[in-house]
Amino acid sequence: MARVFVYGTLKRGQPNHGVLLDGAHGSAAFQGRARTLEPYPLVIAGEHNTPYLLQLPGRGRRVAGEVYAVDEQMLRFLDGFEDCPDRYQRTPATVVLEGEGAAGGAQVRCFLYSTATFPPEWARLPCHDDYDSQGAHGLRYNPRECR
Repeated sequence: MARVFVYGTLKRGQPNHGVLLDGAHGSAAFQGRARTLEPYPLVIAGEHNTPYLLQLPGRGRRVAGEVYAVDEQMLRFLDGFEDCPDRYQRTPATVVLEGEGAAGGAQVRCFLYSTATFPPEWARLPCHDDYDSQGAHGLRYNPRECR
């Protein structure tokens, strides 16, 4: 099993969360909410208002998301879903688990899908710390099935 940190449309309540629940893609078990240990720019960009975590550690904000333990089949599916390595790259990062109890505050290593291949102007977009496709930013995500 590998840990994956999701921060955008794959989170609970977001448009693509269902792919994590679909057993045909493999197994994904929710481990908890977390934030990146390092800040990153989380921007909303492109023609479909997609959330992107720019591979610029140390800039931006500590990004909120969720940690899932996934099997090899789900990890391969997510690589394809995220168009890795062309659009996003799967990179290791440290996140800090949120919440009460023994796990709260624990640091865990995860994979996350970020991008090092982005137009330079994206680095100047507003940074977010907790993505919501229906957020106050007004940049509604255009789901794949509507394209």
